[in-house]
Amino acid sequence: MGEVREFRIRVGREEVDDLRERLGRTRWGPEEPEVGWERGVPVSYLKRLVGYWADGFNWTAAEVRLNRMPQFVTEIDGQTVHFVHRPSERAGAVPLLLVHGWPGSFVEFTEVLPQLTDAFHLVVPDVPGVGYSGPLRETGWTTGRIADTFLELMTRLGHAEFGVQGGRSGARIAAEMGRRAPGRVIGVHLNGLVTPPADEPTAMAGLTEVEKERLARLAEFHSEGYGFAALQQTRPATLGHALLDSPAGQLAWTVEKLWAWTDARSALPEDAVDRDLLLADASLLWFTRTAASAAALYYEDAHDPGEVPPRPRGPVPTAVLATGTTDVAVRRFADREHNVTRWTELERGGAFLALEQPAAFAEDVRDFFAAVRTGRFLG
Repeated sequence: MGEVREFRIRVGREEVDDLRERLGRTRWGPEEPEVGWERGVPVSYLKRLVGYWADGFNWTAAEVRLNRMPQFVTEIDGQTVHFVHRPSERAGAVPLLLVHGWPGSFVEFTEVLPQLTDAFHLVVPDVPGVGYSGPLRETGWTTGRIADTFLELMTRLGHAEFGVQGGRSGARIAAEMGRRAPGRVIGVHLNGLVTPPADEPTAMAGLTEVEKERLARLAEFHSEGYGFAALQQTRPATLGHALLDSPAGQLAWTVEKLWAWTDARSALPEDAVDRDLLLADASLLWFTRTAASAAALYYEDAHDPGEVPPRPRGPVPTAVLATGTTDVAVRRFADREHNVTRWTELERGGAFLALEQPAAFAEDVRDFFAAVRTGRFLG
């Protein structure tokens, strides 16, 4: 069994000063015409956010807050894996692995951990290549390999059976864990799920208005919002040079997706997600120099034959938490790849529900795994 060591985040003063100095020297282009966000992050908005990151955001306070969570590192398959492990004091609590997506890190679950500790033994890793689970030591970190790594992590922590929750690209990892270890994974809870339409003549018959709206959103994403994925799937190293050299550029690359993927009624990302948590996440990626390797997961999956949809249908009970303003998930297409036993619709929120709607997110997770456990005891 690999060694599990305690870990604390420690960022030196010189690194914080270097970040602020780089932010202060950002070379800005000319002010743009008032065109909104349709061409990307407006320079006027990014200037304000970068200014706050440099002069208003308190990294020391963020570091203290993050270090209140019990953190550890171990080595699996030649790669450092960083994670939070917060056991519950309640007898019979369910072990639960929470998997973040891109863009994100373990910081994504900061708001929901206190609301889940009573019912779950919580394990919250950084995906290999992200934060203190990076930098990557070799290529080949596909969704399947990450799933195997997290299964080994749960074994190493003594959790024979457990649940998994994942959002966005983390939803793919969570679902894959259920496919690979149905005897261990008791249930999978997903949000920010993408469900490609079936390539069948009858697939579109009888669609509801909501389903048509979601397919229209998916089509718009592929035509107007897919540029980030195309680049990360094909030339992540080229992009990585810019992300590693410019904190303002790194922030722009990810904050545009927060704007696009949070509640559509939120005018700005910080209207949906706490600004200090947003910048704590950005700072973590900057200090660990992992924004480039975080993006590279898209390349690995795009070049993995096992990731070509449709994937084999997952056998374990699966819950999907969707939202009315942002989601593209359609249940009939989700049913092809997942054993969907629970489908919940929220009026508000987007793909970052653990940050946007932590109370509703935690309630749905608790309710789903309570239902899964009916008639079944986990020690």
